[in-house]
Amino acid sequence: MSHYKVIIIGTGPAGYTAAIYASRANLAPLVLEGAQPGGQLTITTEVENFPGFPQGIQGPALMNDMREQVLRFGATLKAETALKVDLSRRPYHVASDQDEYTCDAIIIATGASAKWMGIQQDEELSRSGGGVSACATCDGFFFRGKEIAVVGGGDTALEEATFLTKFASKVTIVHRRDRLRASKAMQERAQKNPKIAFKWNAVVTGLPTQEQALPNGEKVSKIRALALKDTVTGAESELPVEGLFVAIGHQPNTALFAGQLPMDEAGYLEVEAGTSRTPVPGVFACGDVQDHVYRQAITAAGSGCMAAIDAERWLTEQGLAE
Repeated sequence: MSHYKVIIIGTGPAGYTAAIYASRANLAPLVLEGAQPGGQLTITTEVENFPGFPQGIQGPALMNDMREQVLRFGATLKAETALKVDLSRRPYHVASDQDEYTCDAIIIATGASAKWMGIQQDEELSRSGGGVSACATCDGFFFRGKEIAVVGGGDTALEEATFLTKFASKVTIVHRRDRLRASKAMQERAQKNPKIAFKWNAVVTGLPTQEQALPNGEKVSKIRALALKDTVTGAESELPVEGLFVAIGHQPNTALFAGQLPMDEAGYLEVEAGTSRTPVPGVFACGDVQDHVYRQAITAAGSGCMAAIDAERWLTEQGLAE
C-alpha cells in the first residue's frame, strides 16, 4: 500500500492550488482527480473574472493550465475516484476505484455540484454555452440587455435575480408555488425592483432552443424560451427568454465523509474560522466543499493555498514533513 505525506482528494481551483503549494513545500502530494478533473469550471465556457486574463479564458483551458502547473512541480496525479476514507486511525486510509493508499494528512477539495431541474437539457446547455447557468456572478455579464429568467424561490434565487438586473433588461423569477421561501427583506427588495417580474405556480418542463452562429462560423443551440406548466391548472405556456439561471441550490460533495467529519445542515464541511482545519487533526478542507457563501474560482484557489500551508505546518509540528 503506497504511503504519501499528503493526499488531495479532488481538483478544481482549490485542489490544484493546494497541490501546487504542497509540491513546492516538498510534500510530494498525491492528487486523486475524481470523475470530473477540474471540477465545475470544466463545464463553464468563458471565465472573465479570474485575475491575470484580461481577455478572459475558457474554463477547461484554465483548469488545464493549472493541471500543467501542478505537474511541473512534481505532484502525482491519478485519474481515480476516492470511494472510501477511514479517518478513525493514523495513518489515514484512502481507497479509490483502483487502489488503496495511506497518508499522514488529507486535503479535501471535492467541491459542490449545482442542483439542476431534472430535465437534462439544463445541464447539457450549461456545458455547451447554450444560455443556461447556475452562477450569476460568473455569467451575468453575458446577458447584458437581454430578458432572462431565474428558477427558484429562496434567498439565493432572489440574490441572483437582483444581481442580474445590473445586466439584463428584465428578470423573471419562476417559482413552483405562489409564495417565496426567501427572507422578508430579500422579498421586499426584489418586489421593489422594476426589472424583476414573477411567474407563480410554474415549473420548467423544457427549454426550446434555436441555432445561433458564432463569430468563428460554428453554430450553437441557445435557449429561446422556457416551456412552463402551471402547477395548479396544468396549463402549458412558453416564456420567451435568452438566458436561464438555475438557483435551487448546490449540493456539497461530502457523502464520502458522512459520520467522520462535522457538517452544517446543508452538508458543507465545517472548518475552524480563518483556517482550513477540520476538527480531525491532519484533515483540511478547501473550496466549495466548505464554502456556501462565495463559491468563486478565485476564493476556492485561495482556500486551496490555505489548506496546503495549514497541512505543511501541521506535518512539521508532528515531525512528519521531512
